[in-house]
Amino acid sequence: MASEVSRASSPGPEESSTVTTAVPARLDRLPWSRWHWMIVIGLGTVWILDGLEVTIVGNVAGRIAEDGSGLDITAAQITGVAAALYVAGACSGALFFGWLTDRYGRKRLFMVTLIVYLAATAMTALSFETWWFFLFRFLTGFGIGGEYAAINSAIDELIPSHYRGRVDLIINGSYWLGAIGGSLLSIVMLDTDIFPKDLGWRLSFALGVVLGLVILLVRRHVPESPRWQFIHGRGDEAEELVGAVEREIEEEKGAPLPPPDREITIHQRKSIGFGLIAKTVFRSYPRRAVLGLSLFIGQAFLYNAITFGFGTILITFFDVPTGSTGYYFAVIAAGNFMGPLLLGKLFDTVGRRIMISSTYLLSGILLFGTAWLFDRGSLTATTMTACWCVVLFFASAGASSAYLTVSEIFPMETRAMAIAFFYALGTAAGGISGPLLFADLTASGVVGDTALAFQIGAGLMCAAGLVAAFLAVNAERRSLEDIAEPLSTARPASSADA
Repeated sequence: MASEVSRASSPGPEESSTVTTAVPARLDRLPWSRWHWMIVIGLGTVWILDGLEVTIVGNVAGRIAEDGSGLDITAAQITGVAAALYVAGACSGALFFGWLTDRYGRKRLFMVTLIVYLAATAMTALSFETWWFFLFRFLTGFGIGGEYAAINSAIDELIPSHYRGRVDLIINGSYWLGAIGGSLLSIVMLDTDIFPKDLGWRLSFALGVVLGLVILLVRRHVPESPRWQFIHGRGDEAEELVGAVEREIEEEKGAPLPPPDREITIHQRKSIGFGLIAKTVFRSYPRRAVLGLSLFIGQAFLYNAITFGFGTILITFFDVPTGSTGYYFAVIAAGNFMGPLLLGKLFDTVGRRIMISSTYLLSGILLFGTAWLFDRGSLTATTMTACWCVVLFFASAGASSAYLTVSEIFPMETRAMAIAFFYALGTAAGGISGPLLFADLTASGVVGDTALAFQIGAGLMCAAGLVAAFLAVNAERRSLEDIAEPLSTARPASSADA
């Protein structure tokens, strides 16, 4: 359906015209197709890289800290300072690239952020001094933080509303496929019969770069978001892109598509000021802001704080050899991936509120149980890993839903910045302070200290689950424009904070 374009009677300096378009409805009524698989592969596979990266660092920490590794650094510095710098970089990158993503488009930025990530990872492999390792851990995080904002925005704007929840969860959950790969890869790379101590851990990072280059080639074919295009004065390009996709899908399915059921009229803008974005998020949607912050803080403490040091816990309390921690981490990584994979559809059918609150609460309660058993001395390395596998089955679905939530409950023009802000603030609270605090607790060798670390993570997950039970938005199977009306809409925007 062609756009009906008419000049606004008196457009402001940031507005060029008023456009009536059915692009959002046309995207939402598309059946699942090969084109959507291309989006999933092109954008979602980067989380495999992130999982590979973080897991390798956690599993090789003990080896890098050993004499002869080529780097004078301690395991506590790797799982503490370096982990905190990685997360600090991710928070900074999310804010910086998030602003650019809303201003210059999703496609440009998800290409740039991947290049930054790859370059920094390559430099990490060449580390010769502690400061160099710290610097490029920060810059690697800087690139991955930008990925979170650009990619989650693009995913939600390109995937039909009936599939948005499960696809977003599974894509974010694919991080754990990378974690499985990183765990198993570290076993080979840490085998001194195959690679010297000062080479194996470097090759682990280098292989991540190779995988990233392949993803970069695939990602070139992922299009710009038509939703972003029609708001930013590129309505003709949005119409052309959606029309081409519709023709491709009709040919694939052998049947015509149903007509779109609605249109939207917006004032096109070249950019939107940060002040308006902040005012919209916090003044028009205060309850949603509290929800997003709670979800991110809870999952950030659990993941960025505790799982960064899982290998150290196995070595310290269960005498697991450095080269064998990857086997255990591969098991909990599998549990993490299976959570979003098996529970994802329920977020689109049972609903967001029930599923978000229940996954957070269940994971928190189960982690309290794990802490109690650990404190009693009732666990072995194997049973500890089994407990974590069950905890993270639910926690992973909940954590992935945090990204889904903040990417769909705020207006289109604020989407990337909203993701960036809540990711940065929540992750800074849990992911920077957490590793620094928990590295000391787990490295102390005192069982009670590590049990306390588990209890803090469990308590925050339960608290976030209770917040979600009251404040979560029923966004399942709804158009993004229905959940939060665009700021550029031609009629007065709704301020209802439902």
